[in-house]
Amino acid sequence: MFLETQQLTTDNAIGAGRVALAFEYDGRGFHGWQLQKSGVRSVEAELTQAVAKVADHPVDLVCAGRTDAGVHASYQIAHFDTPSVRNLRSWVMGINTALPEDISVHWAGNGVGDFHARFSATYRRYRYIIYNHPVRPGIQRGQVSWTFRPLDAERMHDAAQALAGEHDFSSFRAAGCQSRTPIRFLERISVTRKRDFVVIDVQANAFLHHMVRNIAGALMAVGSGKQRPDWIHEILVARDRRAAGVTAPPYGLYLVDVGYPDELGVPAAECGPGFLRPWFSRTENRPVTPTHIHVKQRVPSQ
Repeated sequence: MFLETQQLTTDNAIGAGRVALAFEYDGRGFHGWQLQKSGVRSVEAELTQAVAKVADHPVDLVCAGRTDAGVHASYQIAHFDTPSVRNLRSWVMGINTALPEDISVHWAGNGVGDFHARFSATYRRYRYIIYNHPVRPGIQRGQVSWTFRPLDAERMHDAAQALAGEHDFSSFRAAGCQSRTPIRFLERISVTRKRDFVVIDVQANAFLHHMVRNIAGALMAVGSGKQRPDWIHEILVARDRRAAGVTAPPYGLYLVDVGYPDELGVPAAECGPGFLRPWFSRTENRPVTPTHIHVKQRVPSQ
């Protein structure tokens, strides 16, 4: 999960203020991150309950970016405030003992200065994974998207470059998106083939609701030859969700990295998911430093 192995030490004191957590989860069994009505599983509800047991008081969690039903995270960050003090091993092992098997906390640390899991983040990075094979997957069902139609990853990559930079992404936002503005700064996007897997890797300052899944759906249409590469640019300038086509399924989407200034002390991610990581070079799995071109408006994740 991290670039360097994290030792679960007992010789430190974490707490008496803001505490940050790094964790991962398999989104198949959850109705997304956010608390839901009674009886509906959410990552926030499960993690809040487990953290409260270790802290010995109710807690409010704030995450770096909310994920939808079925969406996974190999690297997610959240924070909470507590008067309690525990060591690293006690926080991590104690919380994990109280968690279901589809969530796992890997690190805890003191929030430095005015650290905020959401507002201190400088970027978010997602990977959308498509199993491109004539036969549907069995073992990885629910962990990847799938299409039997052959996809041209190079064609998809070239078309995707029209999305790089600061744009109005209205054509790629969900109809119910509650963000105040559709403007986002997409720092980089790439499409590569790794054996039978096509991976869309995208990093931005923040994302709109369903933005990555809508981009993935459009790029799959290009990769299969249903649409021309310049169709992606046409969608973007249309600023109309109806122009973009289908939304790709949630199961192939992973939040793989959230970036913070070094001085905040949040450990760097080695981008996942784990089964895909060996097929990328170490450089490809490292966090990608954002390009600091001028951005008119930086907006928080929605």
